[in-house]
Amino acid sequence: MRCGEWSVMETETSWEPVAIIQGYVDHPIVLTEAVCNPLYSRQMMSELLFECYGIPKVAYGIDSLFSFYHNKPKNSISSGVIISSGYQCTHILPILEGRLDAKNCKRINLGGSQAAGYLQRLLQLKYPGHLAAITLSRMEEILHEHSYIAEDYGEELHKWQCPDYYENNVHKMQLPFSSKLLSSTLTSEEKQERRQQQLRRLQELNARRREEKLQLDQERLDRLLYVQELLEDGQMDQFHKALIELNMDSPEELQSYIQKLSLAVEQAKQKILQAEVSLEVDVVDSKPETPDLEHLEPSLEDVESMNDFEPLFSEEAPEIEKPITTVQPVFNLAAYHQLFIGTERIRAPEIIFQPSLIGEEQAGIAETLHYILNRYSKDIQERLVQNIFLTGGNVMYPGMKARIEKELLEMRPFQSSFQVQLALNPVLDAWYGARDWALDHLDDVEAWVTRKDYEEKGGEYFKEHCASNIYVPIRLPKQASRASEAPASSKGSGASGSGTGEA
Repeated sequence: MRCGEWSVMETETSWEPVAIIQGYVDHPIVLTEAVCNPLYSRQMMSELLFECYGIPKVAYGIDSLFSFYHNKPKNSISSGVIISSGYQCTHILPILEGRLDAKNCKRINLGGSQAAGYLQRLLQLKYPGHLAAITLSRMEEILHEHSYIAEDYGEELHKWQCPDYYENNVHKMQLPFSSKLLSSTLTSEEKQERRQQQLRRLQELNARRREEKLQLDQERLDRLLYVQELLEDGQMDQFHKALIELNMDSPEELQSYIQKLSLAVEQAKQKILQAEVSLEVDVVDSKPETPDLEHLEPSLEDVESMNDFEPLFSEEAPEIEKPITTVQPVFNLAAYHQLFIGTERIRAPEIIFQPSLIGEEQAGIAETLHYILNRYSKDIQERLVQNIFLTGGNVMYPGMKARIEKELLEMRPFQSSFQVQLALNPVLDAWYGARDWALDHLDDVEAWVTRKDYEEKGGEYFKEHCASNIYVPIRLPKQASRASEAPASSKGSGASGSGTGEA
């Protein structure tokens, strides 16, 4: 993105074979790179920028250090520890007097991507009926909107065992579903009409098959009749040749085949005619006709005879059994497609503190931070813990700052002080810091690599500043062995020459 005379670019730049005139960039570039970036990677990037795009100068830096630069007071040289957790990994970077201490930097190969994958596995095991709906992108959304860091992981899990705490803190997520069921929305008339349509389709399909079979049989019958005409015309040579092609032995066999095929063709034509007639007739639901009730009215004699038999029956009429109405359970489709996010809210982001939860043999943030602090003297430790800086998109969980403070309280001496600071915008502060740095050092020759520096010192060269890596030049082996070989070879040739002269 260009602002005035400078620009900040991302590291993912594709190499396109374009002319220098078309892809010429006439302003400086500020580029972020990985912590302790290999020289070969920087060399390839510098070659791309200078040779392909023709930039005037470039500066390399680390994104978390740019974020640290943006959040610290202006013109202040401070020490501290940066905890930068991103999508793929987490870095812990000690800063001494405003410069990176690269020897004591540590990386944890865990970030937001691994947390989202772990949450996906947890919910797929919990809801095996929704494997296709539990996607990685949806898990990232749940991770950002519903997860938090527990200050005490064991105690928080114990709280989730309480039913009241679970009901008050569980989050429900509704998965997309279709509430339109064909079996429940179709009426009896629609079902009957659908059956009739299916019946018509089957009849049409059978009629089409009969026509195809009739056509094949008619072609074979015409062929056999043609051979029979050869026999009647007296063309015996052609007749015998045709019999051999038909794989027949005698005229009698030919005549039997003709009779069978003729009968099959006539039957097929009759079936086709019947099918066409049945298709033309509309399918109507036949209902039994109600008889004339006037002829069924009993006469006076029949009524008197029925009264004679009344004492034979009990006076009390038997109770009519009422039909039992079976109550079918109502299936709530919306409730079936709900995800209940309970302990998963804290289990997924916990992996950066306890990598063993997903089987990783690595140290967590607290252990790595404690290991780095122990590599310094007590005075330097006291200075570093006064500025623990959190940045990166994976530190935006609620409770992250409180968890780091709790871990520091456990590892630091009794009544010692420390301070934890969260970036104002952990995601965009790296860009803002690069912008501020570029504006503050636009005319600083000691911070930019020019094309002249690139041509003289190589593509891996860069100039150090407050937000950059530490430059370690390539140390080539000395050429002493080759230099010593030259006089030795000259002596040997001289000795061999003198030897030949004496001979």
